[in-house]
Amino acid sequence: MRTSYILSILLGVASTWVYAAPTLRKLEARQDFSVLSNAAISAFSPYSYFAAAAYCSATTTLAWTCGEKCEANSDFVPVASGGDGDSLQFWYVGFSPSLGTVIVAHQGTDPTQLESVLTDADFPQDSLDPTLFPGISSDIKVHGGFADAHAETAADVLAAVQTALANNNVNAVTVVGHSLGGALAVLSSIYLPLHISGPTFRTVTYGTPRIGNAAFADYVDAHTDLTRVNNKEDLIPIVPGRGLGFAHPNGEVRIQDDDEWITCPGHDNTDARCTTGAVPNIFEGNIIDHLGPYNGITIASFACA
Repeated sequence: MRTSYILSILLGVASTWVYAAPTLRKLEARQDFSVLSNAAISAFSPYSYFAAAAYCSATTTLAWTCGEKCEANSDFVPVASGGDGDSLQFWYVGFSPSLGTVIVAHQGTDPTQLESVLTDADFPQDSLDPTLFPGISSDIKVHGGFADAHAETAADVLAAVQTALANNNVNAVTVVGHSLGGALAVLSSIYLPLHISGPTFRTVTYGTPRIGNAAFADYVDAHTDLTRVNNKEDLIPIVPGRGLGFAHPNGEVRIQDDDEWITCPGHDNTDARCTTGAVPNIFEGNIIDHLGPYNGITIASFACA
């Protein structure tokens, strides 16, 4: 019952973003595809579990006692956590010795929390805060709700990342998130390098909605190492619509109906093997696919122990 309730709210939020036509420009499908090997797919699993753990309370992730989601990365050393799961999305930062990287994880939308839902619904685009994003062009526009949610915790996340880097003598940062958390992860991936020089940054997201305009997508392409995983007919990645001025950056990997994982080059590739082509509107999508499974891993608030 709770799962059905949550899915119905997610679908309702997506419907506020439904306007997708006419598109601002014709985007041609690109033909450079590759199928991921089983080993490459399995390599995503630690990051999937880290993204799933972000739905757990800040107290739980700081103690690293969130059941299966934490046990899957048993050597993880938490450094800091925060958020309340409603007005402030949960987040946590720590170090993974086995992966050799600092991990930054952001919670996705919890449909049972009103302010979390309202964050998604606040889709008109704004410029990025020049204090948080110095030197970023005002031509770059992003979803207002996502920008506000990121700004609320940005300073705390930055401080935690600096501590984790210093304490563990490591020079790599990986940012993860699912849904809204994926959007926050991408914003973090361009925010953190503006304030921390030296480390390499990587971002892995799941079921991420569109975040900003074409200028934003181009900036992400030029300044981040992003992989965004989409599952089958998940409709969340096709919202907000392109007709509202939104565009995805590069980096899509889509899980096919036969569970193959295929790379989809380009922005909003319209080939039927890619999400924009396979799910032309929300009515042809499946909100259940938003939760996964991602190689057997479900990512959702109700799946947190």
